[in-house]
Amino acid sequence: MDLFVECGRALVADIAGEPECLVITAPGTVRHLAEDLPLSCVTGVTTSRVARKQGFAGRLTAAAVAQDAVDGALVSALGMFEQGYYDQHGFGTGGYEHWISFVPASLKVTVKPRVPQRITPNDWEAVHAARLQRRRGHGACNLLPPATTRAEMLWAKNGFGLGYAGDEDGKFSHLFWCDAKDDREHGPYTVQWMVYNSREEFLELLALMKNLGDQVFSLRMREPAGIQLQDLISQPFRHYDLTEKGKYECRVSAHAYWQMRICDLAGCLERTHLPHGGVRFNLQLTDPIERFLDAGAPWRGCGGEYVVTLGKSSGAERGRAEGLPTLKATVNAFTRLWLGVLSATALSYTDDLEAPPELLVALDEVLRLPAPHPDWDF
Repeated sequence: MDLFVECGRALVADIAGEPECLVITAPGTVRHLAEDLPLSCVTGVTTSRVARKQGFAGRLTAAAVAQDAVDGALVSALGMFEQGYYDQHGFGTGGYEHWISFVPASLKVTVKPRVPQRITPNDWEAVHAARLQRRRGHGACNLLPPATTRAEMLWAKNGFGLGYAGDEDGKFSHLFWCDAKDDREHGPYTVQWMVYNSREEFLELLALMKNLGDQVFSLRMREPAGIQLQDLISQPFRHYDLTEKGKYECRVSAHAYWQMRICDLAGCLERTHLPHGGVRFNLQLTDPIERFLDAGAPWRGCGGEYVVTLGKSSGAERGRAEGLPTLKATVNAFTRLWLGVLSATALSYTDDLEAPPELLVALDEVLRLPAPHPDWDF
């Protein structure tokens, strides 16, 4: 926990001289298509029993987001304990992450893996460097302080890793890190993260997992972005039925547990390059975080009126242009639209987003993005 606190900014609220609420953030990056944008990641919000329902967590979280925005973060992200609370800070819910539990021996991988290297928490610096250089897709996040990886490795119960060093520099090229919980001989084990840069590296790591199958009955992992892991599992439905409600249950579950929000609309759109046509419109953007911040705060969210251009060159300017259609949205909904979590039409059904039908159709066409996946839990 000390390492997590030291990784970035820590804000504390006290009552009668006793610290009762803590919010910590860490700097990072988030990828939008091929661009990496500065990210502030809220890695912890903790309130004591004494300070519950006093508004400390809400105000302190807003203050942390605001300070990081002033320091240049274009986007903020967090992992939520429940949907709804951080909506009041302008955070929009991300897409579903698939977690799949399977019998490692059932993997349909024919690769014969080389003898791997053992990875321990003592390797945290090299592991962090490998994580930063891993294959990343749209929405992928990096937390930059090396101590974040060290803390996560120490946090794992009976954690262990296996991997390989590159031929040229001796640094880790591909690896995975596991949580063995109670160190049971037969599992279940949870793969906390994978690092790879090519098809060959990905398959070699799966082959290593398959080799654990002589004794390990269950392995659980987040499905990698762009991969349908069921393609590589033999008789998945048979295993689902045979293990249902058991200790080594095989199943697939989907959870949307991360949220993001735009902190600087013009900054984000300046680095947004969309290959599918273009559209220009007025945007009336509301930002609920304002009510948590002092009137004189140097950053009070990004609400207001904008003229927005989306296309190969995108941008946002304060103001309003006559003759353009108008999109009305909260920053929560617009962030989800910008990330490609859902289409404009879908968001108009379920979120705070409203526009004329012709503008919704145009936005659906322009914002055809891959599903965003942070690939780094926080």
